[in-house]
Amino acid sequence: MHAGRPNDTHASGAPAGRSGGLRFDALLLDFGNVISISVFERQRENEAVLGLAPGTLDWRGPIDPDGDSLWQQMTAGALSERDYWALRAAEVGRMLGHDAWTPLDFHRAIRGTDPNRIVREAARRTVRAARAAGLRVGVVSNELELFWGRDFMDRLDLLREIDVLVDATHSGVLKPDPRAYRTALGALGVAAQRALFVDDQSRNVEGARAAGLDAVFFDIADAEGSFARVRARLGIDDRAFA
Repeated sequence: MHAGRPNDTHASGAPAGRSGGLRFDALLLDFGNVISISVFERQRENEAVLGLAPGTLDWRGPIDPDGDSLWQQMTAGALSERDYWALRAAEVGRMLGHDAWTPLDFHRAIRGTDPNRIVREAARRTVRAARAAGLRVGVVSNELELFWGRDFMDRLDLLREIDVLVDATHSGVLKPDPRAYRTALGALGVAAQRALFVDDQSRNVEGARAAGLDAVFFDIADAEGSFARVRARLGIDDRAFA
């Protein structure tokens, strides 16, 4: 976890210089699939990068859950998200003649030379609009560094625009454990009811709500619409950042 800027508060403990009459003081975002364009949306590009025939990577997670048996197992709770990606990475590694590929190996192979190209433009606009409105912004991820690597993170421009990063790669506390949300709230200096959380996993959304936060489910199949709903819930406008 890191705090990008000082956590200024009034003597009462309320955050200073926050969002005025807005309902929220903070926006908390998942990273994978929410800030980043998902692997599932880039399968044809991934195949080309890896030298695989079109259609080889026929699993598309939430975009086509009926066609992805592992995804169905994950959403049913039989697999963790880490398990899902470990199995998929090993599967692709075997196709390419690599034994015991990890999710980090897989993501490094497909991400290209510029990590910033996998960040959704709508995510950039929303983060900048939130900060311009006086909100603090945090990221709560279960496996950011584990899957993407430190070198990737160090070159990711958007991470320089957030106030707090909570990464279970280091904390060991995975969403939907309430401690993951409480850690971020504490670092941001905001109360649970004054934070909006966004995630593409229903169980993480429900976990946030159980911890007292408001939350929005992020639909990968409608990324632009999902971010529009987030901004509407926050009461902010991103037109100046288009």
